[in-house]
Amino acid sequence: MNLRGRNKITPEFNMSSMTDVVFLLLIFFMIASTLAKNLDTIEVKLPQAKGKTENRNTVAVTINNRSQFFIDSKQISKNSMERELLGKLKSSSSPSIVLRAEEKVPIDQVVFVMNIANQNAIKVVLAVDAP
Repeated sequence: MNLRGRNKITPEFNMSSMTDVVFLLLIFFMIASTLAKNLDTIEVKLPQAKGKTENRNTVAVTINNRSQFFIDSKQISKNSMERELLGKLKSSSSPSIVLRAEEKVPIDQVVFVMNIANQNAIKVVLAVDAP
């Protein structure tokens, strides 16, 4: 009489499913990091600080060293800043802007944009470069 079972358990581990998961995570993070860097903004040298400031549901307001103002990548005059900014944010339920000012921009230029945001209940996030 043979009492042994026919199914023999093998203590081997199949790595193919583990590698599939690792490759999917790798692809996900590669795409996510590419999208995080892909902003429609003007290239300026930002001051350095710790923390993250990017948010995809915002409008980028950029001020360069020559006191030129940009909304996203469109150059605008200082006089039309409020009208253009409100036009961009009118459909947003919680309006917010990312203020990107170069290192040597006079503080009155930054305060000008912040006053517009404050008067119109727009959240302001100051963009900086991580050290």
